[in-house]
Amino acid sequence: MSKSFVSPVGFADARQGLAHLFVRGLTIEAEIGVWAHEKGRRQIVRLDIDLAVDDPRSAGDDHGKVVCYEWASNEARAVVATGHFNLVERLAEEIADRLLSDPRVHAVRIRVEKPGAIRGADAAGIEIVRLGVTSLDVRP
Repeated sequence: MSKSFVSPVGFADARQGLAHLFVRGLTIEAEIGVWAHEKGRRQIVRLDIDLAVDDPRSAGDDHGKVVCYEWASNEARAVVATGHFNLVERLAEEIADRLLSDPRVHAVRIRVEKPGAIRGADAAGIEIVRLGVTSLDVRP
């Protein structure tokens, strides 16, 4: 399937009542990779997580009324702990699905990097954007 353009997703938008929650550079040991030397051992993956969430203004200072970045990190760790992933693409999709299960999360951007996967590069990986079922018009 050919795409003629890429439309960026805006994660914070006051008109739609959205805030941008993020986690940068979360490192987790994961069982990941398709090559024989990657099987049966753990290696570091680095995650960036971006969430378009309900605007937290109505929560005041009540932690229980907001989407928490610690929750997002723990959900990503829980997905990684489920077992071996051949592809960074599948890991990214499963993390996105898990985070979108909270109805206050309207869109996710997940970047999964494998540091040192390519000689001469800091990292290689994938970045995906997925929208939740609430179908907000999420754009810049």
